[in-house]
This record gives sequence, C-alpha cells and structure tokens, in this order.
Amino acid sequence: MFKWLDPYAKPQRLYALCGTWQQVLMPLAWFTLLIGVVWGLGFTPADYQQGDSYRIIHIHVPAAIWSMGAYSSMAIAAFIALVWQIKVAQWAIGAIAPIGACFTLIALFTGSFWGKPMWGTWWEWDARLTSELILLFLYVGVIALQNAFADRETGDKAASLLAIVGVVNLPIIHFSVEWWNTLHQGASITKFAKPSIDPSMLWPLLICITGFALLLAALTCLRLRTAILLHEQHRPWVRDLVKESSDA
Repeated sequence: MFKWLDPYAKPQRLYALCGTWQQVLMPLAWFTLLIGVVWGLGFTPADYQQGDSYRIIHIHVPAAIWSMGAYSSMAIAAFIALVWQIKVAQWAIGAIAPIGACFTLIALFTGSFWGKPMWGTWWEWDARLTSELILLFLYVGVIALQNAFADRETGDKAASLLAIVGVVNLPIIHFSVEWWNTLHQGASITKFAKPSIDPSMLWPLLICITGFALLLAALTCLRLRTAILLHEQHRPWVRDLVKESSDA
C-alpha cells in the first residue's frame, strides 16, 4: 500500500479529515456557484446565434463535466478497494455514486431544455446524449449492486467491478462529438490553445465549473462521514462521539 494512503485508510482519521474539509469546501462551493451563476445568467452578453438560451451552459456544462469527474473518482476508489482491500475506499464509492447520478440527471435535463429551442426536440439519440444516459445507468447499476446482495462484501465487490468496467464509457462521452457526426456541438472550452468561446462568457463558466467541483467534493465528504458512522457504529470511538454530542 502507498504510504500516503495510510491516513485515509483509518475510518476515525478519515472522518475527522472529511469534517475539516467539508467545513471549508461547502461555503466555498456555494460562494463560487453564486458568483458564477449570477454572472453567467445575468451579466454575460447574449450569443449571436443562440440568444439568451445559451445561458443554461453555466449549469449544463459543469454538471456534465463533473458527472464524468465523479465517475472517474468512483472508479479510482473502486480500484483501491479491490487492490488494497481498503474498506473506506469502498464506502467512498457509495458516497460518490448518488452525487454523480444527480449531476448526470442535471446534465441530461438541462441539455434537453437547451436542445429544444436549438434542435427543435427535447431528445435525440445523439452519440453524446446516449453515452451520457448510459453513464446514468452505470451510476444506478453501482448503487443497485451495492444493495442487491445479502452479503454486503459481495455487493461491494460487484459494484467496484462495474465502476471500473464503466470507465470505458467516459472517453466515448468526451470524444463522441469528434468520432461521429452528431447534433451536439463540438468542444468549446477544452481547446486550451484557443477556446472557441469569448472571454466574457468563458470566465463565469469556468467559475461555475470550479463551483461544481467544490460542491462535489463537499457533498462527498458529507456522505462519506455518514457512511463511516453507519459502518463503524459499534466502534468505541463512534459511541464516544455520540456521547459527546448528547452531552453538548
């Protein structure tokens, strides 16, 4: 096991670390999102082709990016859980999956609302849309597998395997607009040499992307702390923690 993993492999230690991170990340996430969303929805200029409808990009794009980012994090945790048998990594999968599923749903719904005035339809079996929908099914599959077996360890291993196998869908999502002729527009902000989006629109979008990343991290810390308490509820340190809370 890598030495840097040691502090995070101990439930009590990780619980305390997540509590510290959550206190910093959560207010920072909401503050960043407030700035990005207000700036993006209220003060950026209208697009010369799409008018004001493009403003949904400030929700849609960050949600789509971090729906994939959350899955990548979940797959890394699954790899660590299977290779090094670290139980908190397995709990992290359960903590991340519902958040990633929510981000994927947001991306799909906002994409539909954006697509209606642009494409004239709420849904099209476009390569990007279809692969993003598959991502949602993967999240649901991971959540279902973790709860599908009487033996929790069996469910955890099955969920970890699906999380790792499902990574193959991520490059399909990302490169779908390049590999196939799709309705979905091509990359705008990932062309770092020359992003095809005006700076007045780019900066609030980048702030929103940062805000979604911070929110993902904060919510993961919150859910992981809950998972640790549930799995460690019979440990003395948890009983002491409950007692301290009751006395307070």
